[in-house]
Amino acid sequence: MPGFDFSNYNRNAALHARGVPLPKATSTGTTIVGCIFDGGVVIAADTRATSGPIVADKNCEKLHYISPNIWCAGAGTAADTEFTTALISSQLELHSLSTGRKPRVVTCMTLLKQHLFRYQGHIGAYLVVAGVDPTGTHLFTVHAHGSTDKLPYVTMGSGSLAAMSVFETQWKPKMTQDEAVELCSQAIQSGIFNDLGSGSNVDVAVITGEKTVLKRGYVRPNERSQKLKSYIFPKGTTAVLNEKIIRKEDLGNYVSVHELSTTEEGGDKMEVDT
Repeated sequence: MPGFDFSNYNRNAALHARGVPLPKATSTGTTIVGCIFDGGVVIAADTRATSGPIVADKNCEKLHYISPNIWCAGAGTAADTEFTTALISSQLELHSLSTGRKPRVVTCMTLLKQHLFRYQGHIGAYLVVAGVDPTGTHLFTVHAHGSTDKLPYVTMGSGSLAAMSVFETQWKPKMTQDEAVELCSQAIQSGIFNDLGSGSNVDVAVITGEKTVLKRGYVRPNERSQKLKSYIFPKGTTAVLNEKIIRKEDLGNYVSVHELSTTEEGGDKMEVDT
């Protein structure tokens, strides 16, 4: 049967009954935002990918191509966001070829929500879908369980609260493109500096009816600089309290070394140092 395998449920229940703690889900950190302006839409994201408490990638791409006029920002499990958007991008291209029309943003959102709802949140993809089509400018959020929202500005990810505070204080209707790009950039930087799961650089995509412009590394607030001090210490900085040298021929006094041989009949003996 296709789908997920839950055969480990009984194993986990038995282990838990013996006092073994259950495995915990790993959460990932991200800040992604979107904002509509007069004539198009802007989406932005940070570039930190985490594996638990470890920074796995400092320059991860979180803005995903779906069609020339539709892009998506992804938070959650990196593999799920990447392959889910690639799958929907393929389906939308086939749909566009069969109908002879440009794909619509609401069609992309519907395909995403139906796909994610089918797996009841087990695919950890939290998405901001943005685009411009013949019906106008659109901005959606799609949660891993399949629920959606349509708003003039949105935030998602572990840094979403910090980013939302920027939008709620500075967003206004009929913004220009430059104002929207700057506002999204400030919202992402708010997540970078206030959320441990977000960090590194700011990526921005500007989508209009004519084209999409991807600005990779639009802001780099965490450029690596030269260290202020040298951490090369002179010999003798740390005192040597004791020194003992054991020669190879004296190893037998400390370790028992036995001659090993293969168990198979007629096998050659293994050479070992004695």
